[in-house]
Amino acid sequence: MRFYPHQHPFYWGMDLHARRMYVCIMHHPGEVLLPRNRTAAPAPLRKALAPYRAGLVVAVEWRFPWYWLADRCAQEGLPCVLGHALSLNALHGGQAKNDKIDSHKRAVLLCGGMLPQAAVSPAQRRATRDLFRRRPHLRRKRADL
Repeated sequence: MRFYPHQHPFYWGMDLHARRMYVCIMHHPGEVLLPRNRTAAPAPLRKALAPYRAGLVVAVEWRFPWYWLADRCAQEGLPCVLGHALSLNALHGGQAKNDKIDSHKRAVLLCGGMLPQAAVSPAQRRATRDLFRRRPHLRRKRADL
């Protein structure tokens, strides 16, 4: 398992959904600067990033809607760390689980160098990869029919 070992002044933990994202920006000593619920779109993302751009690293869990965020971070020149979903669930360990707790946990794990990383596939290969992942399901459906 790979972890993100680099140190930064600001850590952005995010719980990303299709329409909403909960953002938790944390300063290196552990001070939470911006816990907010925002619309999942590039404009609110850029607005929230503005004061913390220098030395910011973004952590998001590997789920379906992460493509646009990784592409936007690459355009902005920000490091985007994709957390491995199964490993993050195993590390969570708490009874309570909501967007606020999840985003804070990602920022804390990233700050401590304990965020398990998943590989970010290049934009050119994503369509083919998604097709190969979808193919077994479609093949089973076809066999059922």
